[in-house]
Amino acid sequence: MPSQPTDYILFVHGVSVRESAANERQKSYRYADRLFNLIQAELPSCKLQKVPLYWANVSDEVLEEFRPWINKAPAWKNFWFKDFRSQQLMQFIGDAALYISRHVGSEAVMQLQEQAFECLQGYQPKDRLHLVTHSWGTVVLFDMLFASRWDNPEISGHKSIEKIRRNIFGVPPNSPDGIRLASIHTMGSPIALFSLITMVGRTNAGSSHDISPRLEQLLKNVCQDGSKLPWRNFIHPGDPIGLPLEEVIPKLVDRGEQYIDIADILTSGSGLLELLAKPVKSTFLALINGGNAHGSYWENPEVARTIARTISQATY
Repeated sequence: MPSQPTDYILFVHGVSVRESAANERQKSYRYADRLFNLIQAELPSCKLQKVPLYWANVSDEVLEEFRPWINKAPAWKNFWFKDFRSQQLMQFIGDAALYISRHVGSEAVMQLQEQAFECLQGYQPKDRLHLVTHSWGTVVLFDMLFASRWDNPEISGHKSIEKIRRNIFGVPPNSPDGIRLASIHTMGSPIALFSLITMVGRTNAGSSHDISPRLEQLLKNVCQDGSKLPWRNFIHPGDPIGLPLEEVIPKLVDRGEQYIDIADILTSGSGLLELLAKPVKSTFLALINGGNAHGSYWENPEVARTIARTISQATY
């Protein structure tokens, strides 16, 4: 009797996420535990495998070198909320900016490739892959899978990118091989703004960050049987980072409506800040709940139920 297929759920976090030193040493990344456990509770009869990828620590060394340059400036003593500026804000913006650089970006993809290979190396032909990305993690994953900036063999991350792409079915140039992608789930994603690079690429000579050509080829390969790839985009209305994708993604690829079943799903959060923000949701004051809203997806039962439903409805 054939064994039950495994559904691999691959998580990619956004910026300003840090694991403890003990978790890093053990390569036991916990940031997705709560959401994965909620999904697993909804699918008790399914064989699920958690694949949490962790990349933000690669920017720590550069940020630690950079921080004193700011803190020692004579004007710094007059700044407001210095701790927030030098810690959370610098980490938040620094992670995103440094990933775009080829040096730190290459370090990130080499680390991510090792993690993904370790978790996925035992997959079987009928196993499936489900992507769950948060915030800037959507940009990181799509950049690795589809951007042409990694095509240059002289870039240190080139070989790692090739290995990642080789292990996912439908990603050019090795489309006949790899585990089959069954669904995509984005949470608080800014990929709609990142798609502006694609628009610039279409009007000029092209952009090395353009994800459209390979994304289009992936969808054609995965949907050869006439099916559509499920894509659920979760957005808390008070999340200042997340944006709708329902009208954006189909326009990035030729005949996108033919290949993608995409839906924007509004979510809600909880806690005191959520209650305080709702009465002033139409004003700038609602940003007091912005950070809470942006991180709320990881513990949201409705997000977990929707992901679980998509996994159960996807065909083998």
